[in-house]
Amino acid sequence: MLPNVLQTSATDHVPVLAGEVRELLAVRPGETVVDATFGAGGHAALLAADLQGKGKLIAIDRDPGARAYFDRVAKQVAAQTRFLRGDFSVVLEQLADNGVEADAILLDLGVSSMQIDRPERGFSYIADAPLDMRMDPSADVTAAGIVNEAAERDLATIFKRYGEERYARQIAKAIVRRRKEQPFERTSDLVEVIKAAIPAPARFGDGHPAKRVFQALRIAVNDELGALEAALPSAFAMLRPGGRLAVISFHSLEDRIVKRFMRDRERGCECPPDFPVCICGKTPELRSTSRKAIRPSAAETAANPRSSSARLRVGVKT
Repeated sequence: MLPNVLQTSATDHVPVLAGEVRELLAVRPGETVVDATFGAGGHAALLAADLQGKGKLIAIDRDPGARAYFDRVAKQVAAQTRFLRGDFSVVLEQLADNGVEADAILLDLGVSSMQIDRPERGFSYIADAPLDMRMDPSADVTAAGIVNEAAERDLATIFKRYGEERYARQIAKAIVRRRKEQPFERTSDLVEVIKAAIPAPARFGDGHPAKRVFQALRIAVNDELGALEAALPSAFAMLRPGGRLAVISFHSLEDRIVKRFMRDRERGCECPPDFPVCICGKTPELRSTSRKAIRPSAAETAANPRSSSARLRVGVKT
């Protein structure tokens, strides 16, 4: 029977690809598990259950709200538990530098349901709220700050690169025009400008017209791609031989970073192809469990539509 900590409310996180993560990380009693993006603890509770009271669970999250969820999980876990608040890229580097070793590490990227379903955090384009989007409420950069201060060209670049928004330039121009009259403070203000800036036919079809801009702003506010680039080498350094690293991404840019990182460590020999024998001496450091990213099943997508864009990659340290 699963721990009752997994019983979630409408505003709690439903762990994506939970069965696949549990199977591929294959946590055994006595091991050290690191959930570097703890959130509401759905994945962590499952992985900690596999420790069977022996070993250690280290939870990391920059959102102070995650602490309450950690306390709930910790009460159900007989193994050692530890909560570290901070950006996972920073905390993982500190742990690696201090010689902490792990057998299984999970990175579940993107925004948590516990954040997006709380309107006051400003992540959602559905509810009116302050235009915030900070995963760490103490951070300096907010979505309102970017929208009100960034140059038009920079806004267009953010929307295009992080949101793949085809009308990025039109939206950026409309934002700059509107903020000259009145600065943006609320999510609803931004949604209205986005809707007015794009052609009428584009407002209907592929989801909410503001979803790509909100995604892009969230990624920029929290420097999500930069954190991922910095975190992966530290996470890999922490792994013991045979240790497993699992990463769930929800955006093609994130998945590309993870794929490249794993492929680089799988490659081994870097000698030119015309060399008769290897002289570099480099051997593969990692073995991917699957050549392609693992996607949610149709049943999971139907039960949890937010899982539809998830991609899971798992690598084993050789």
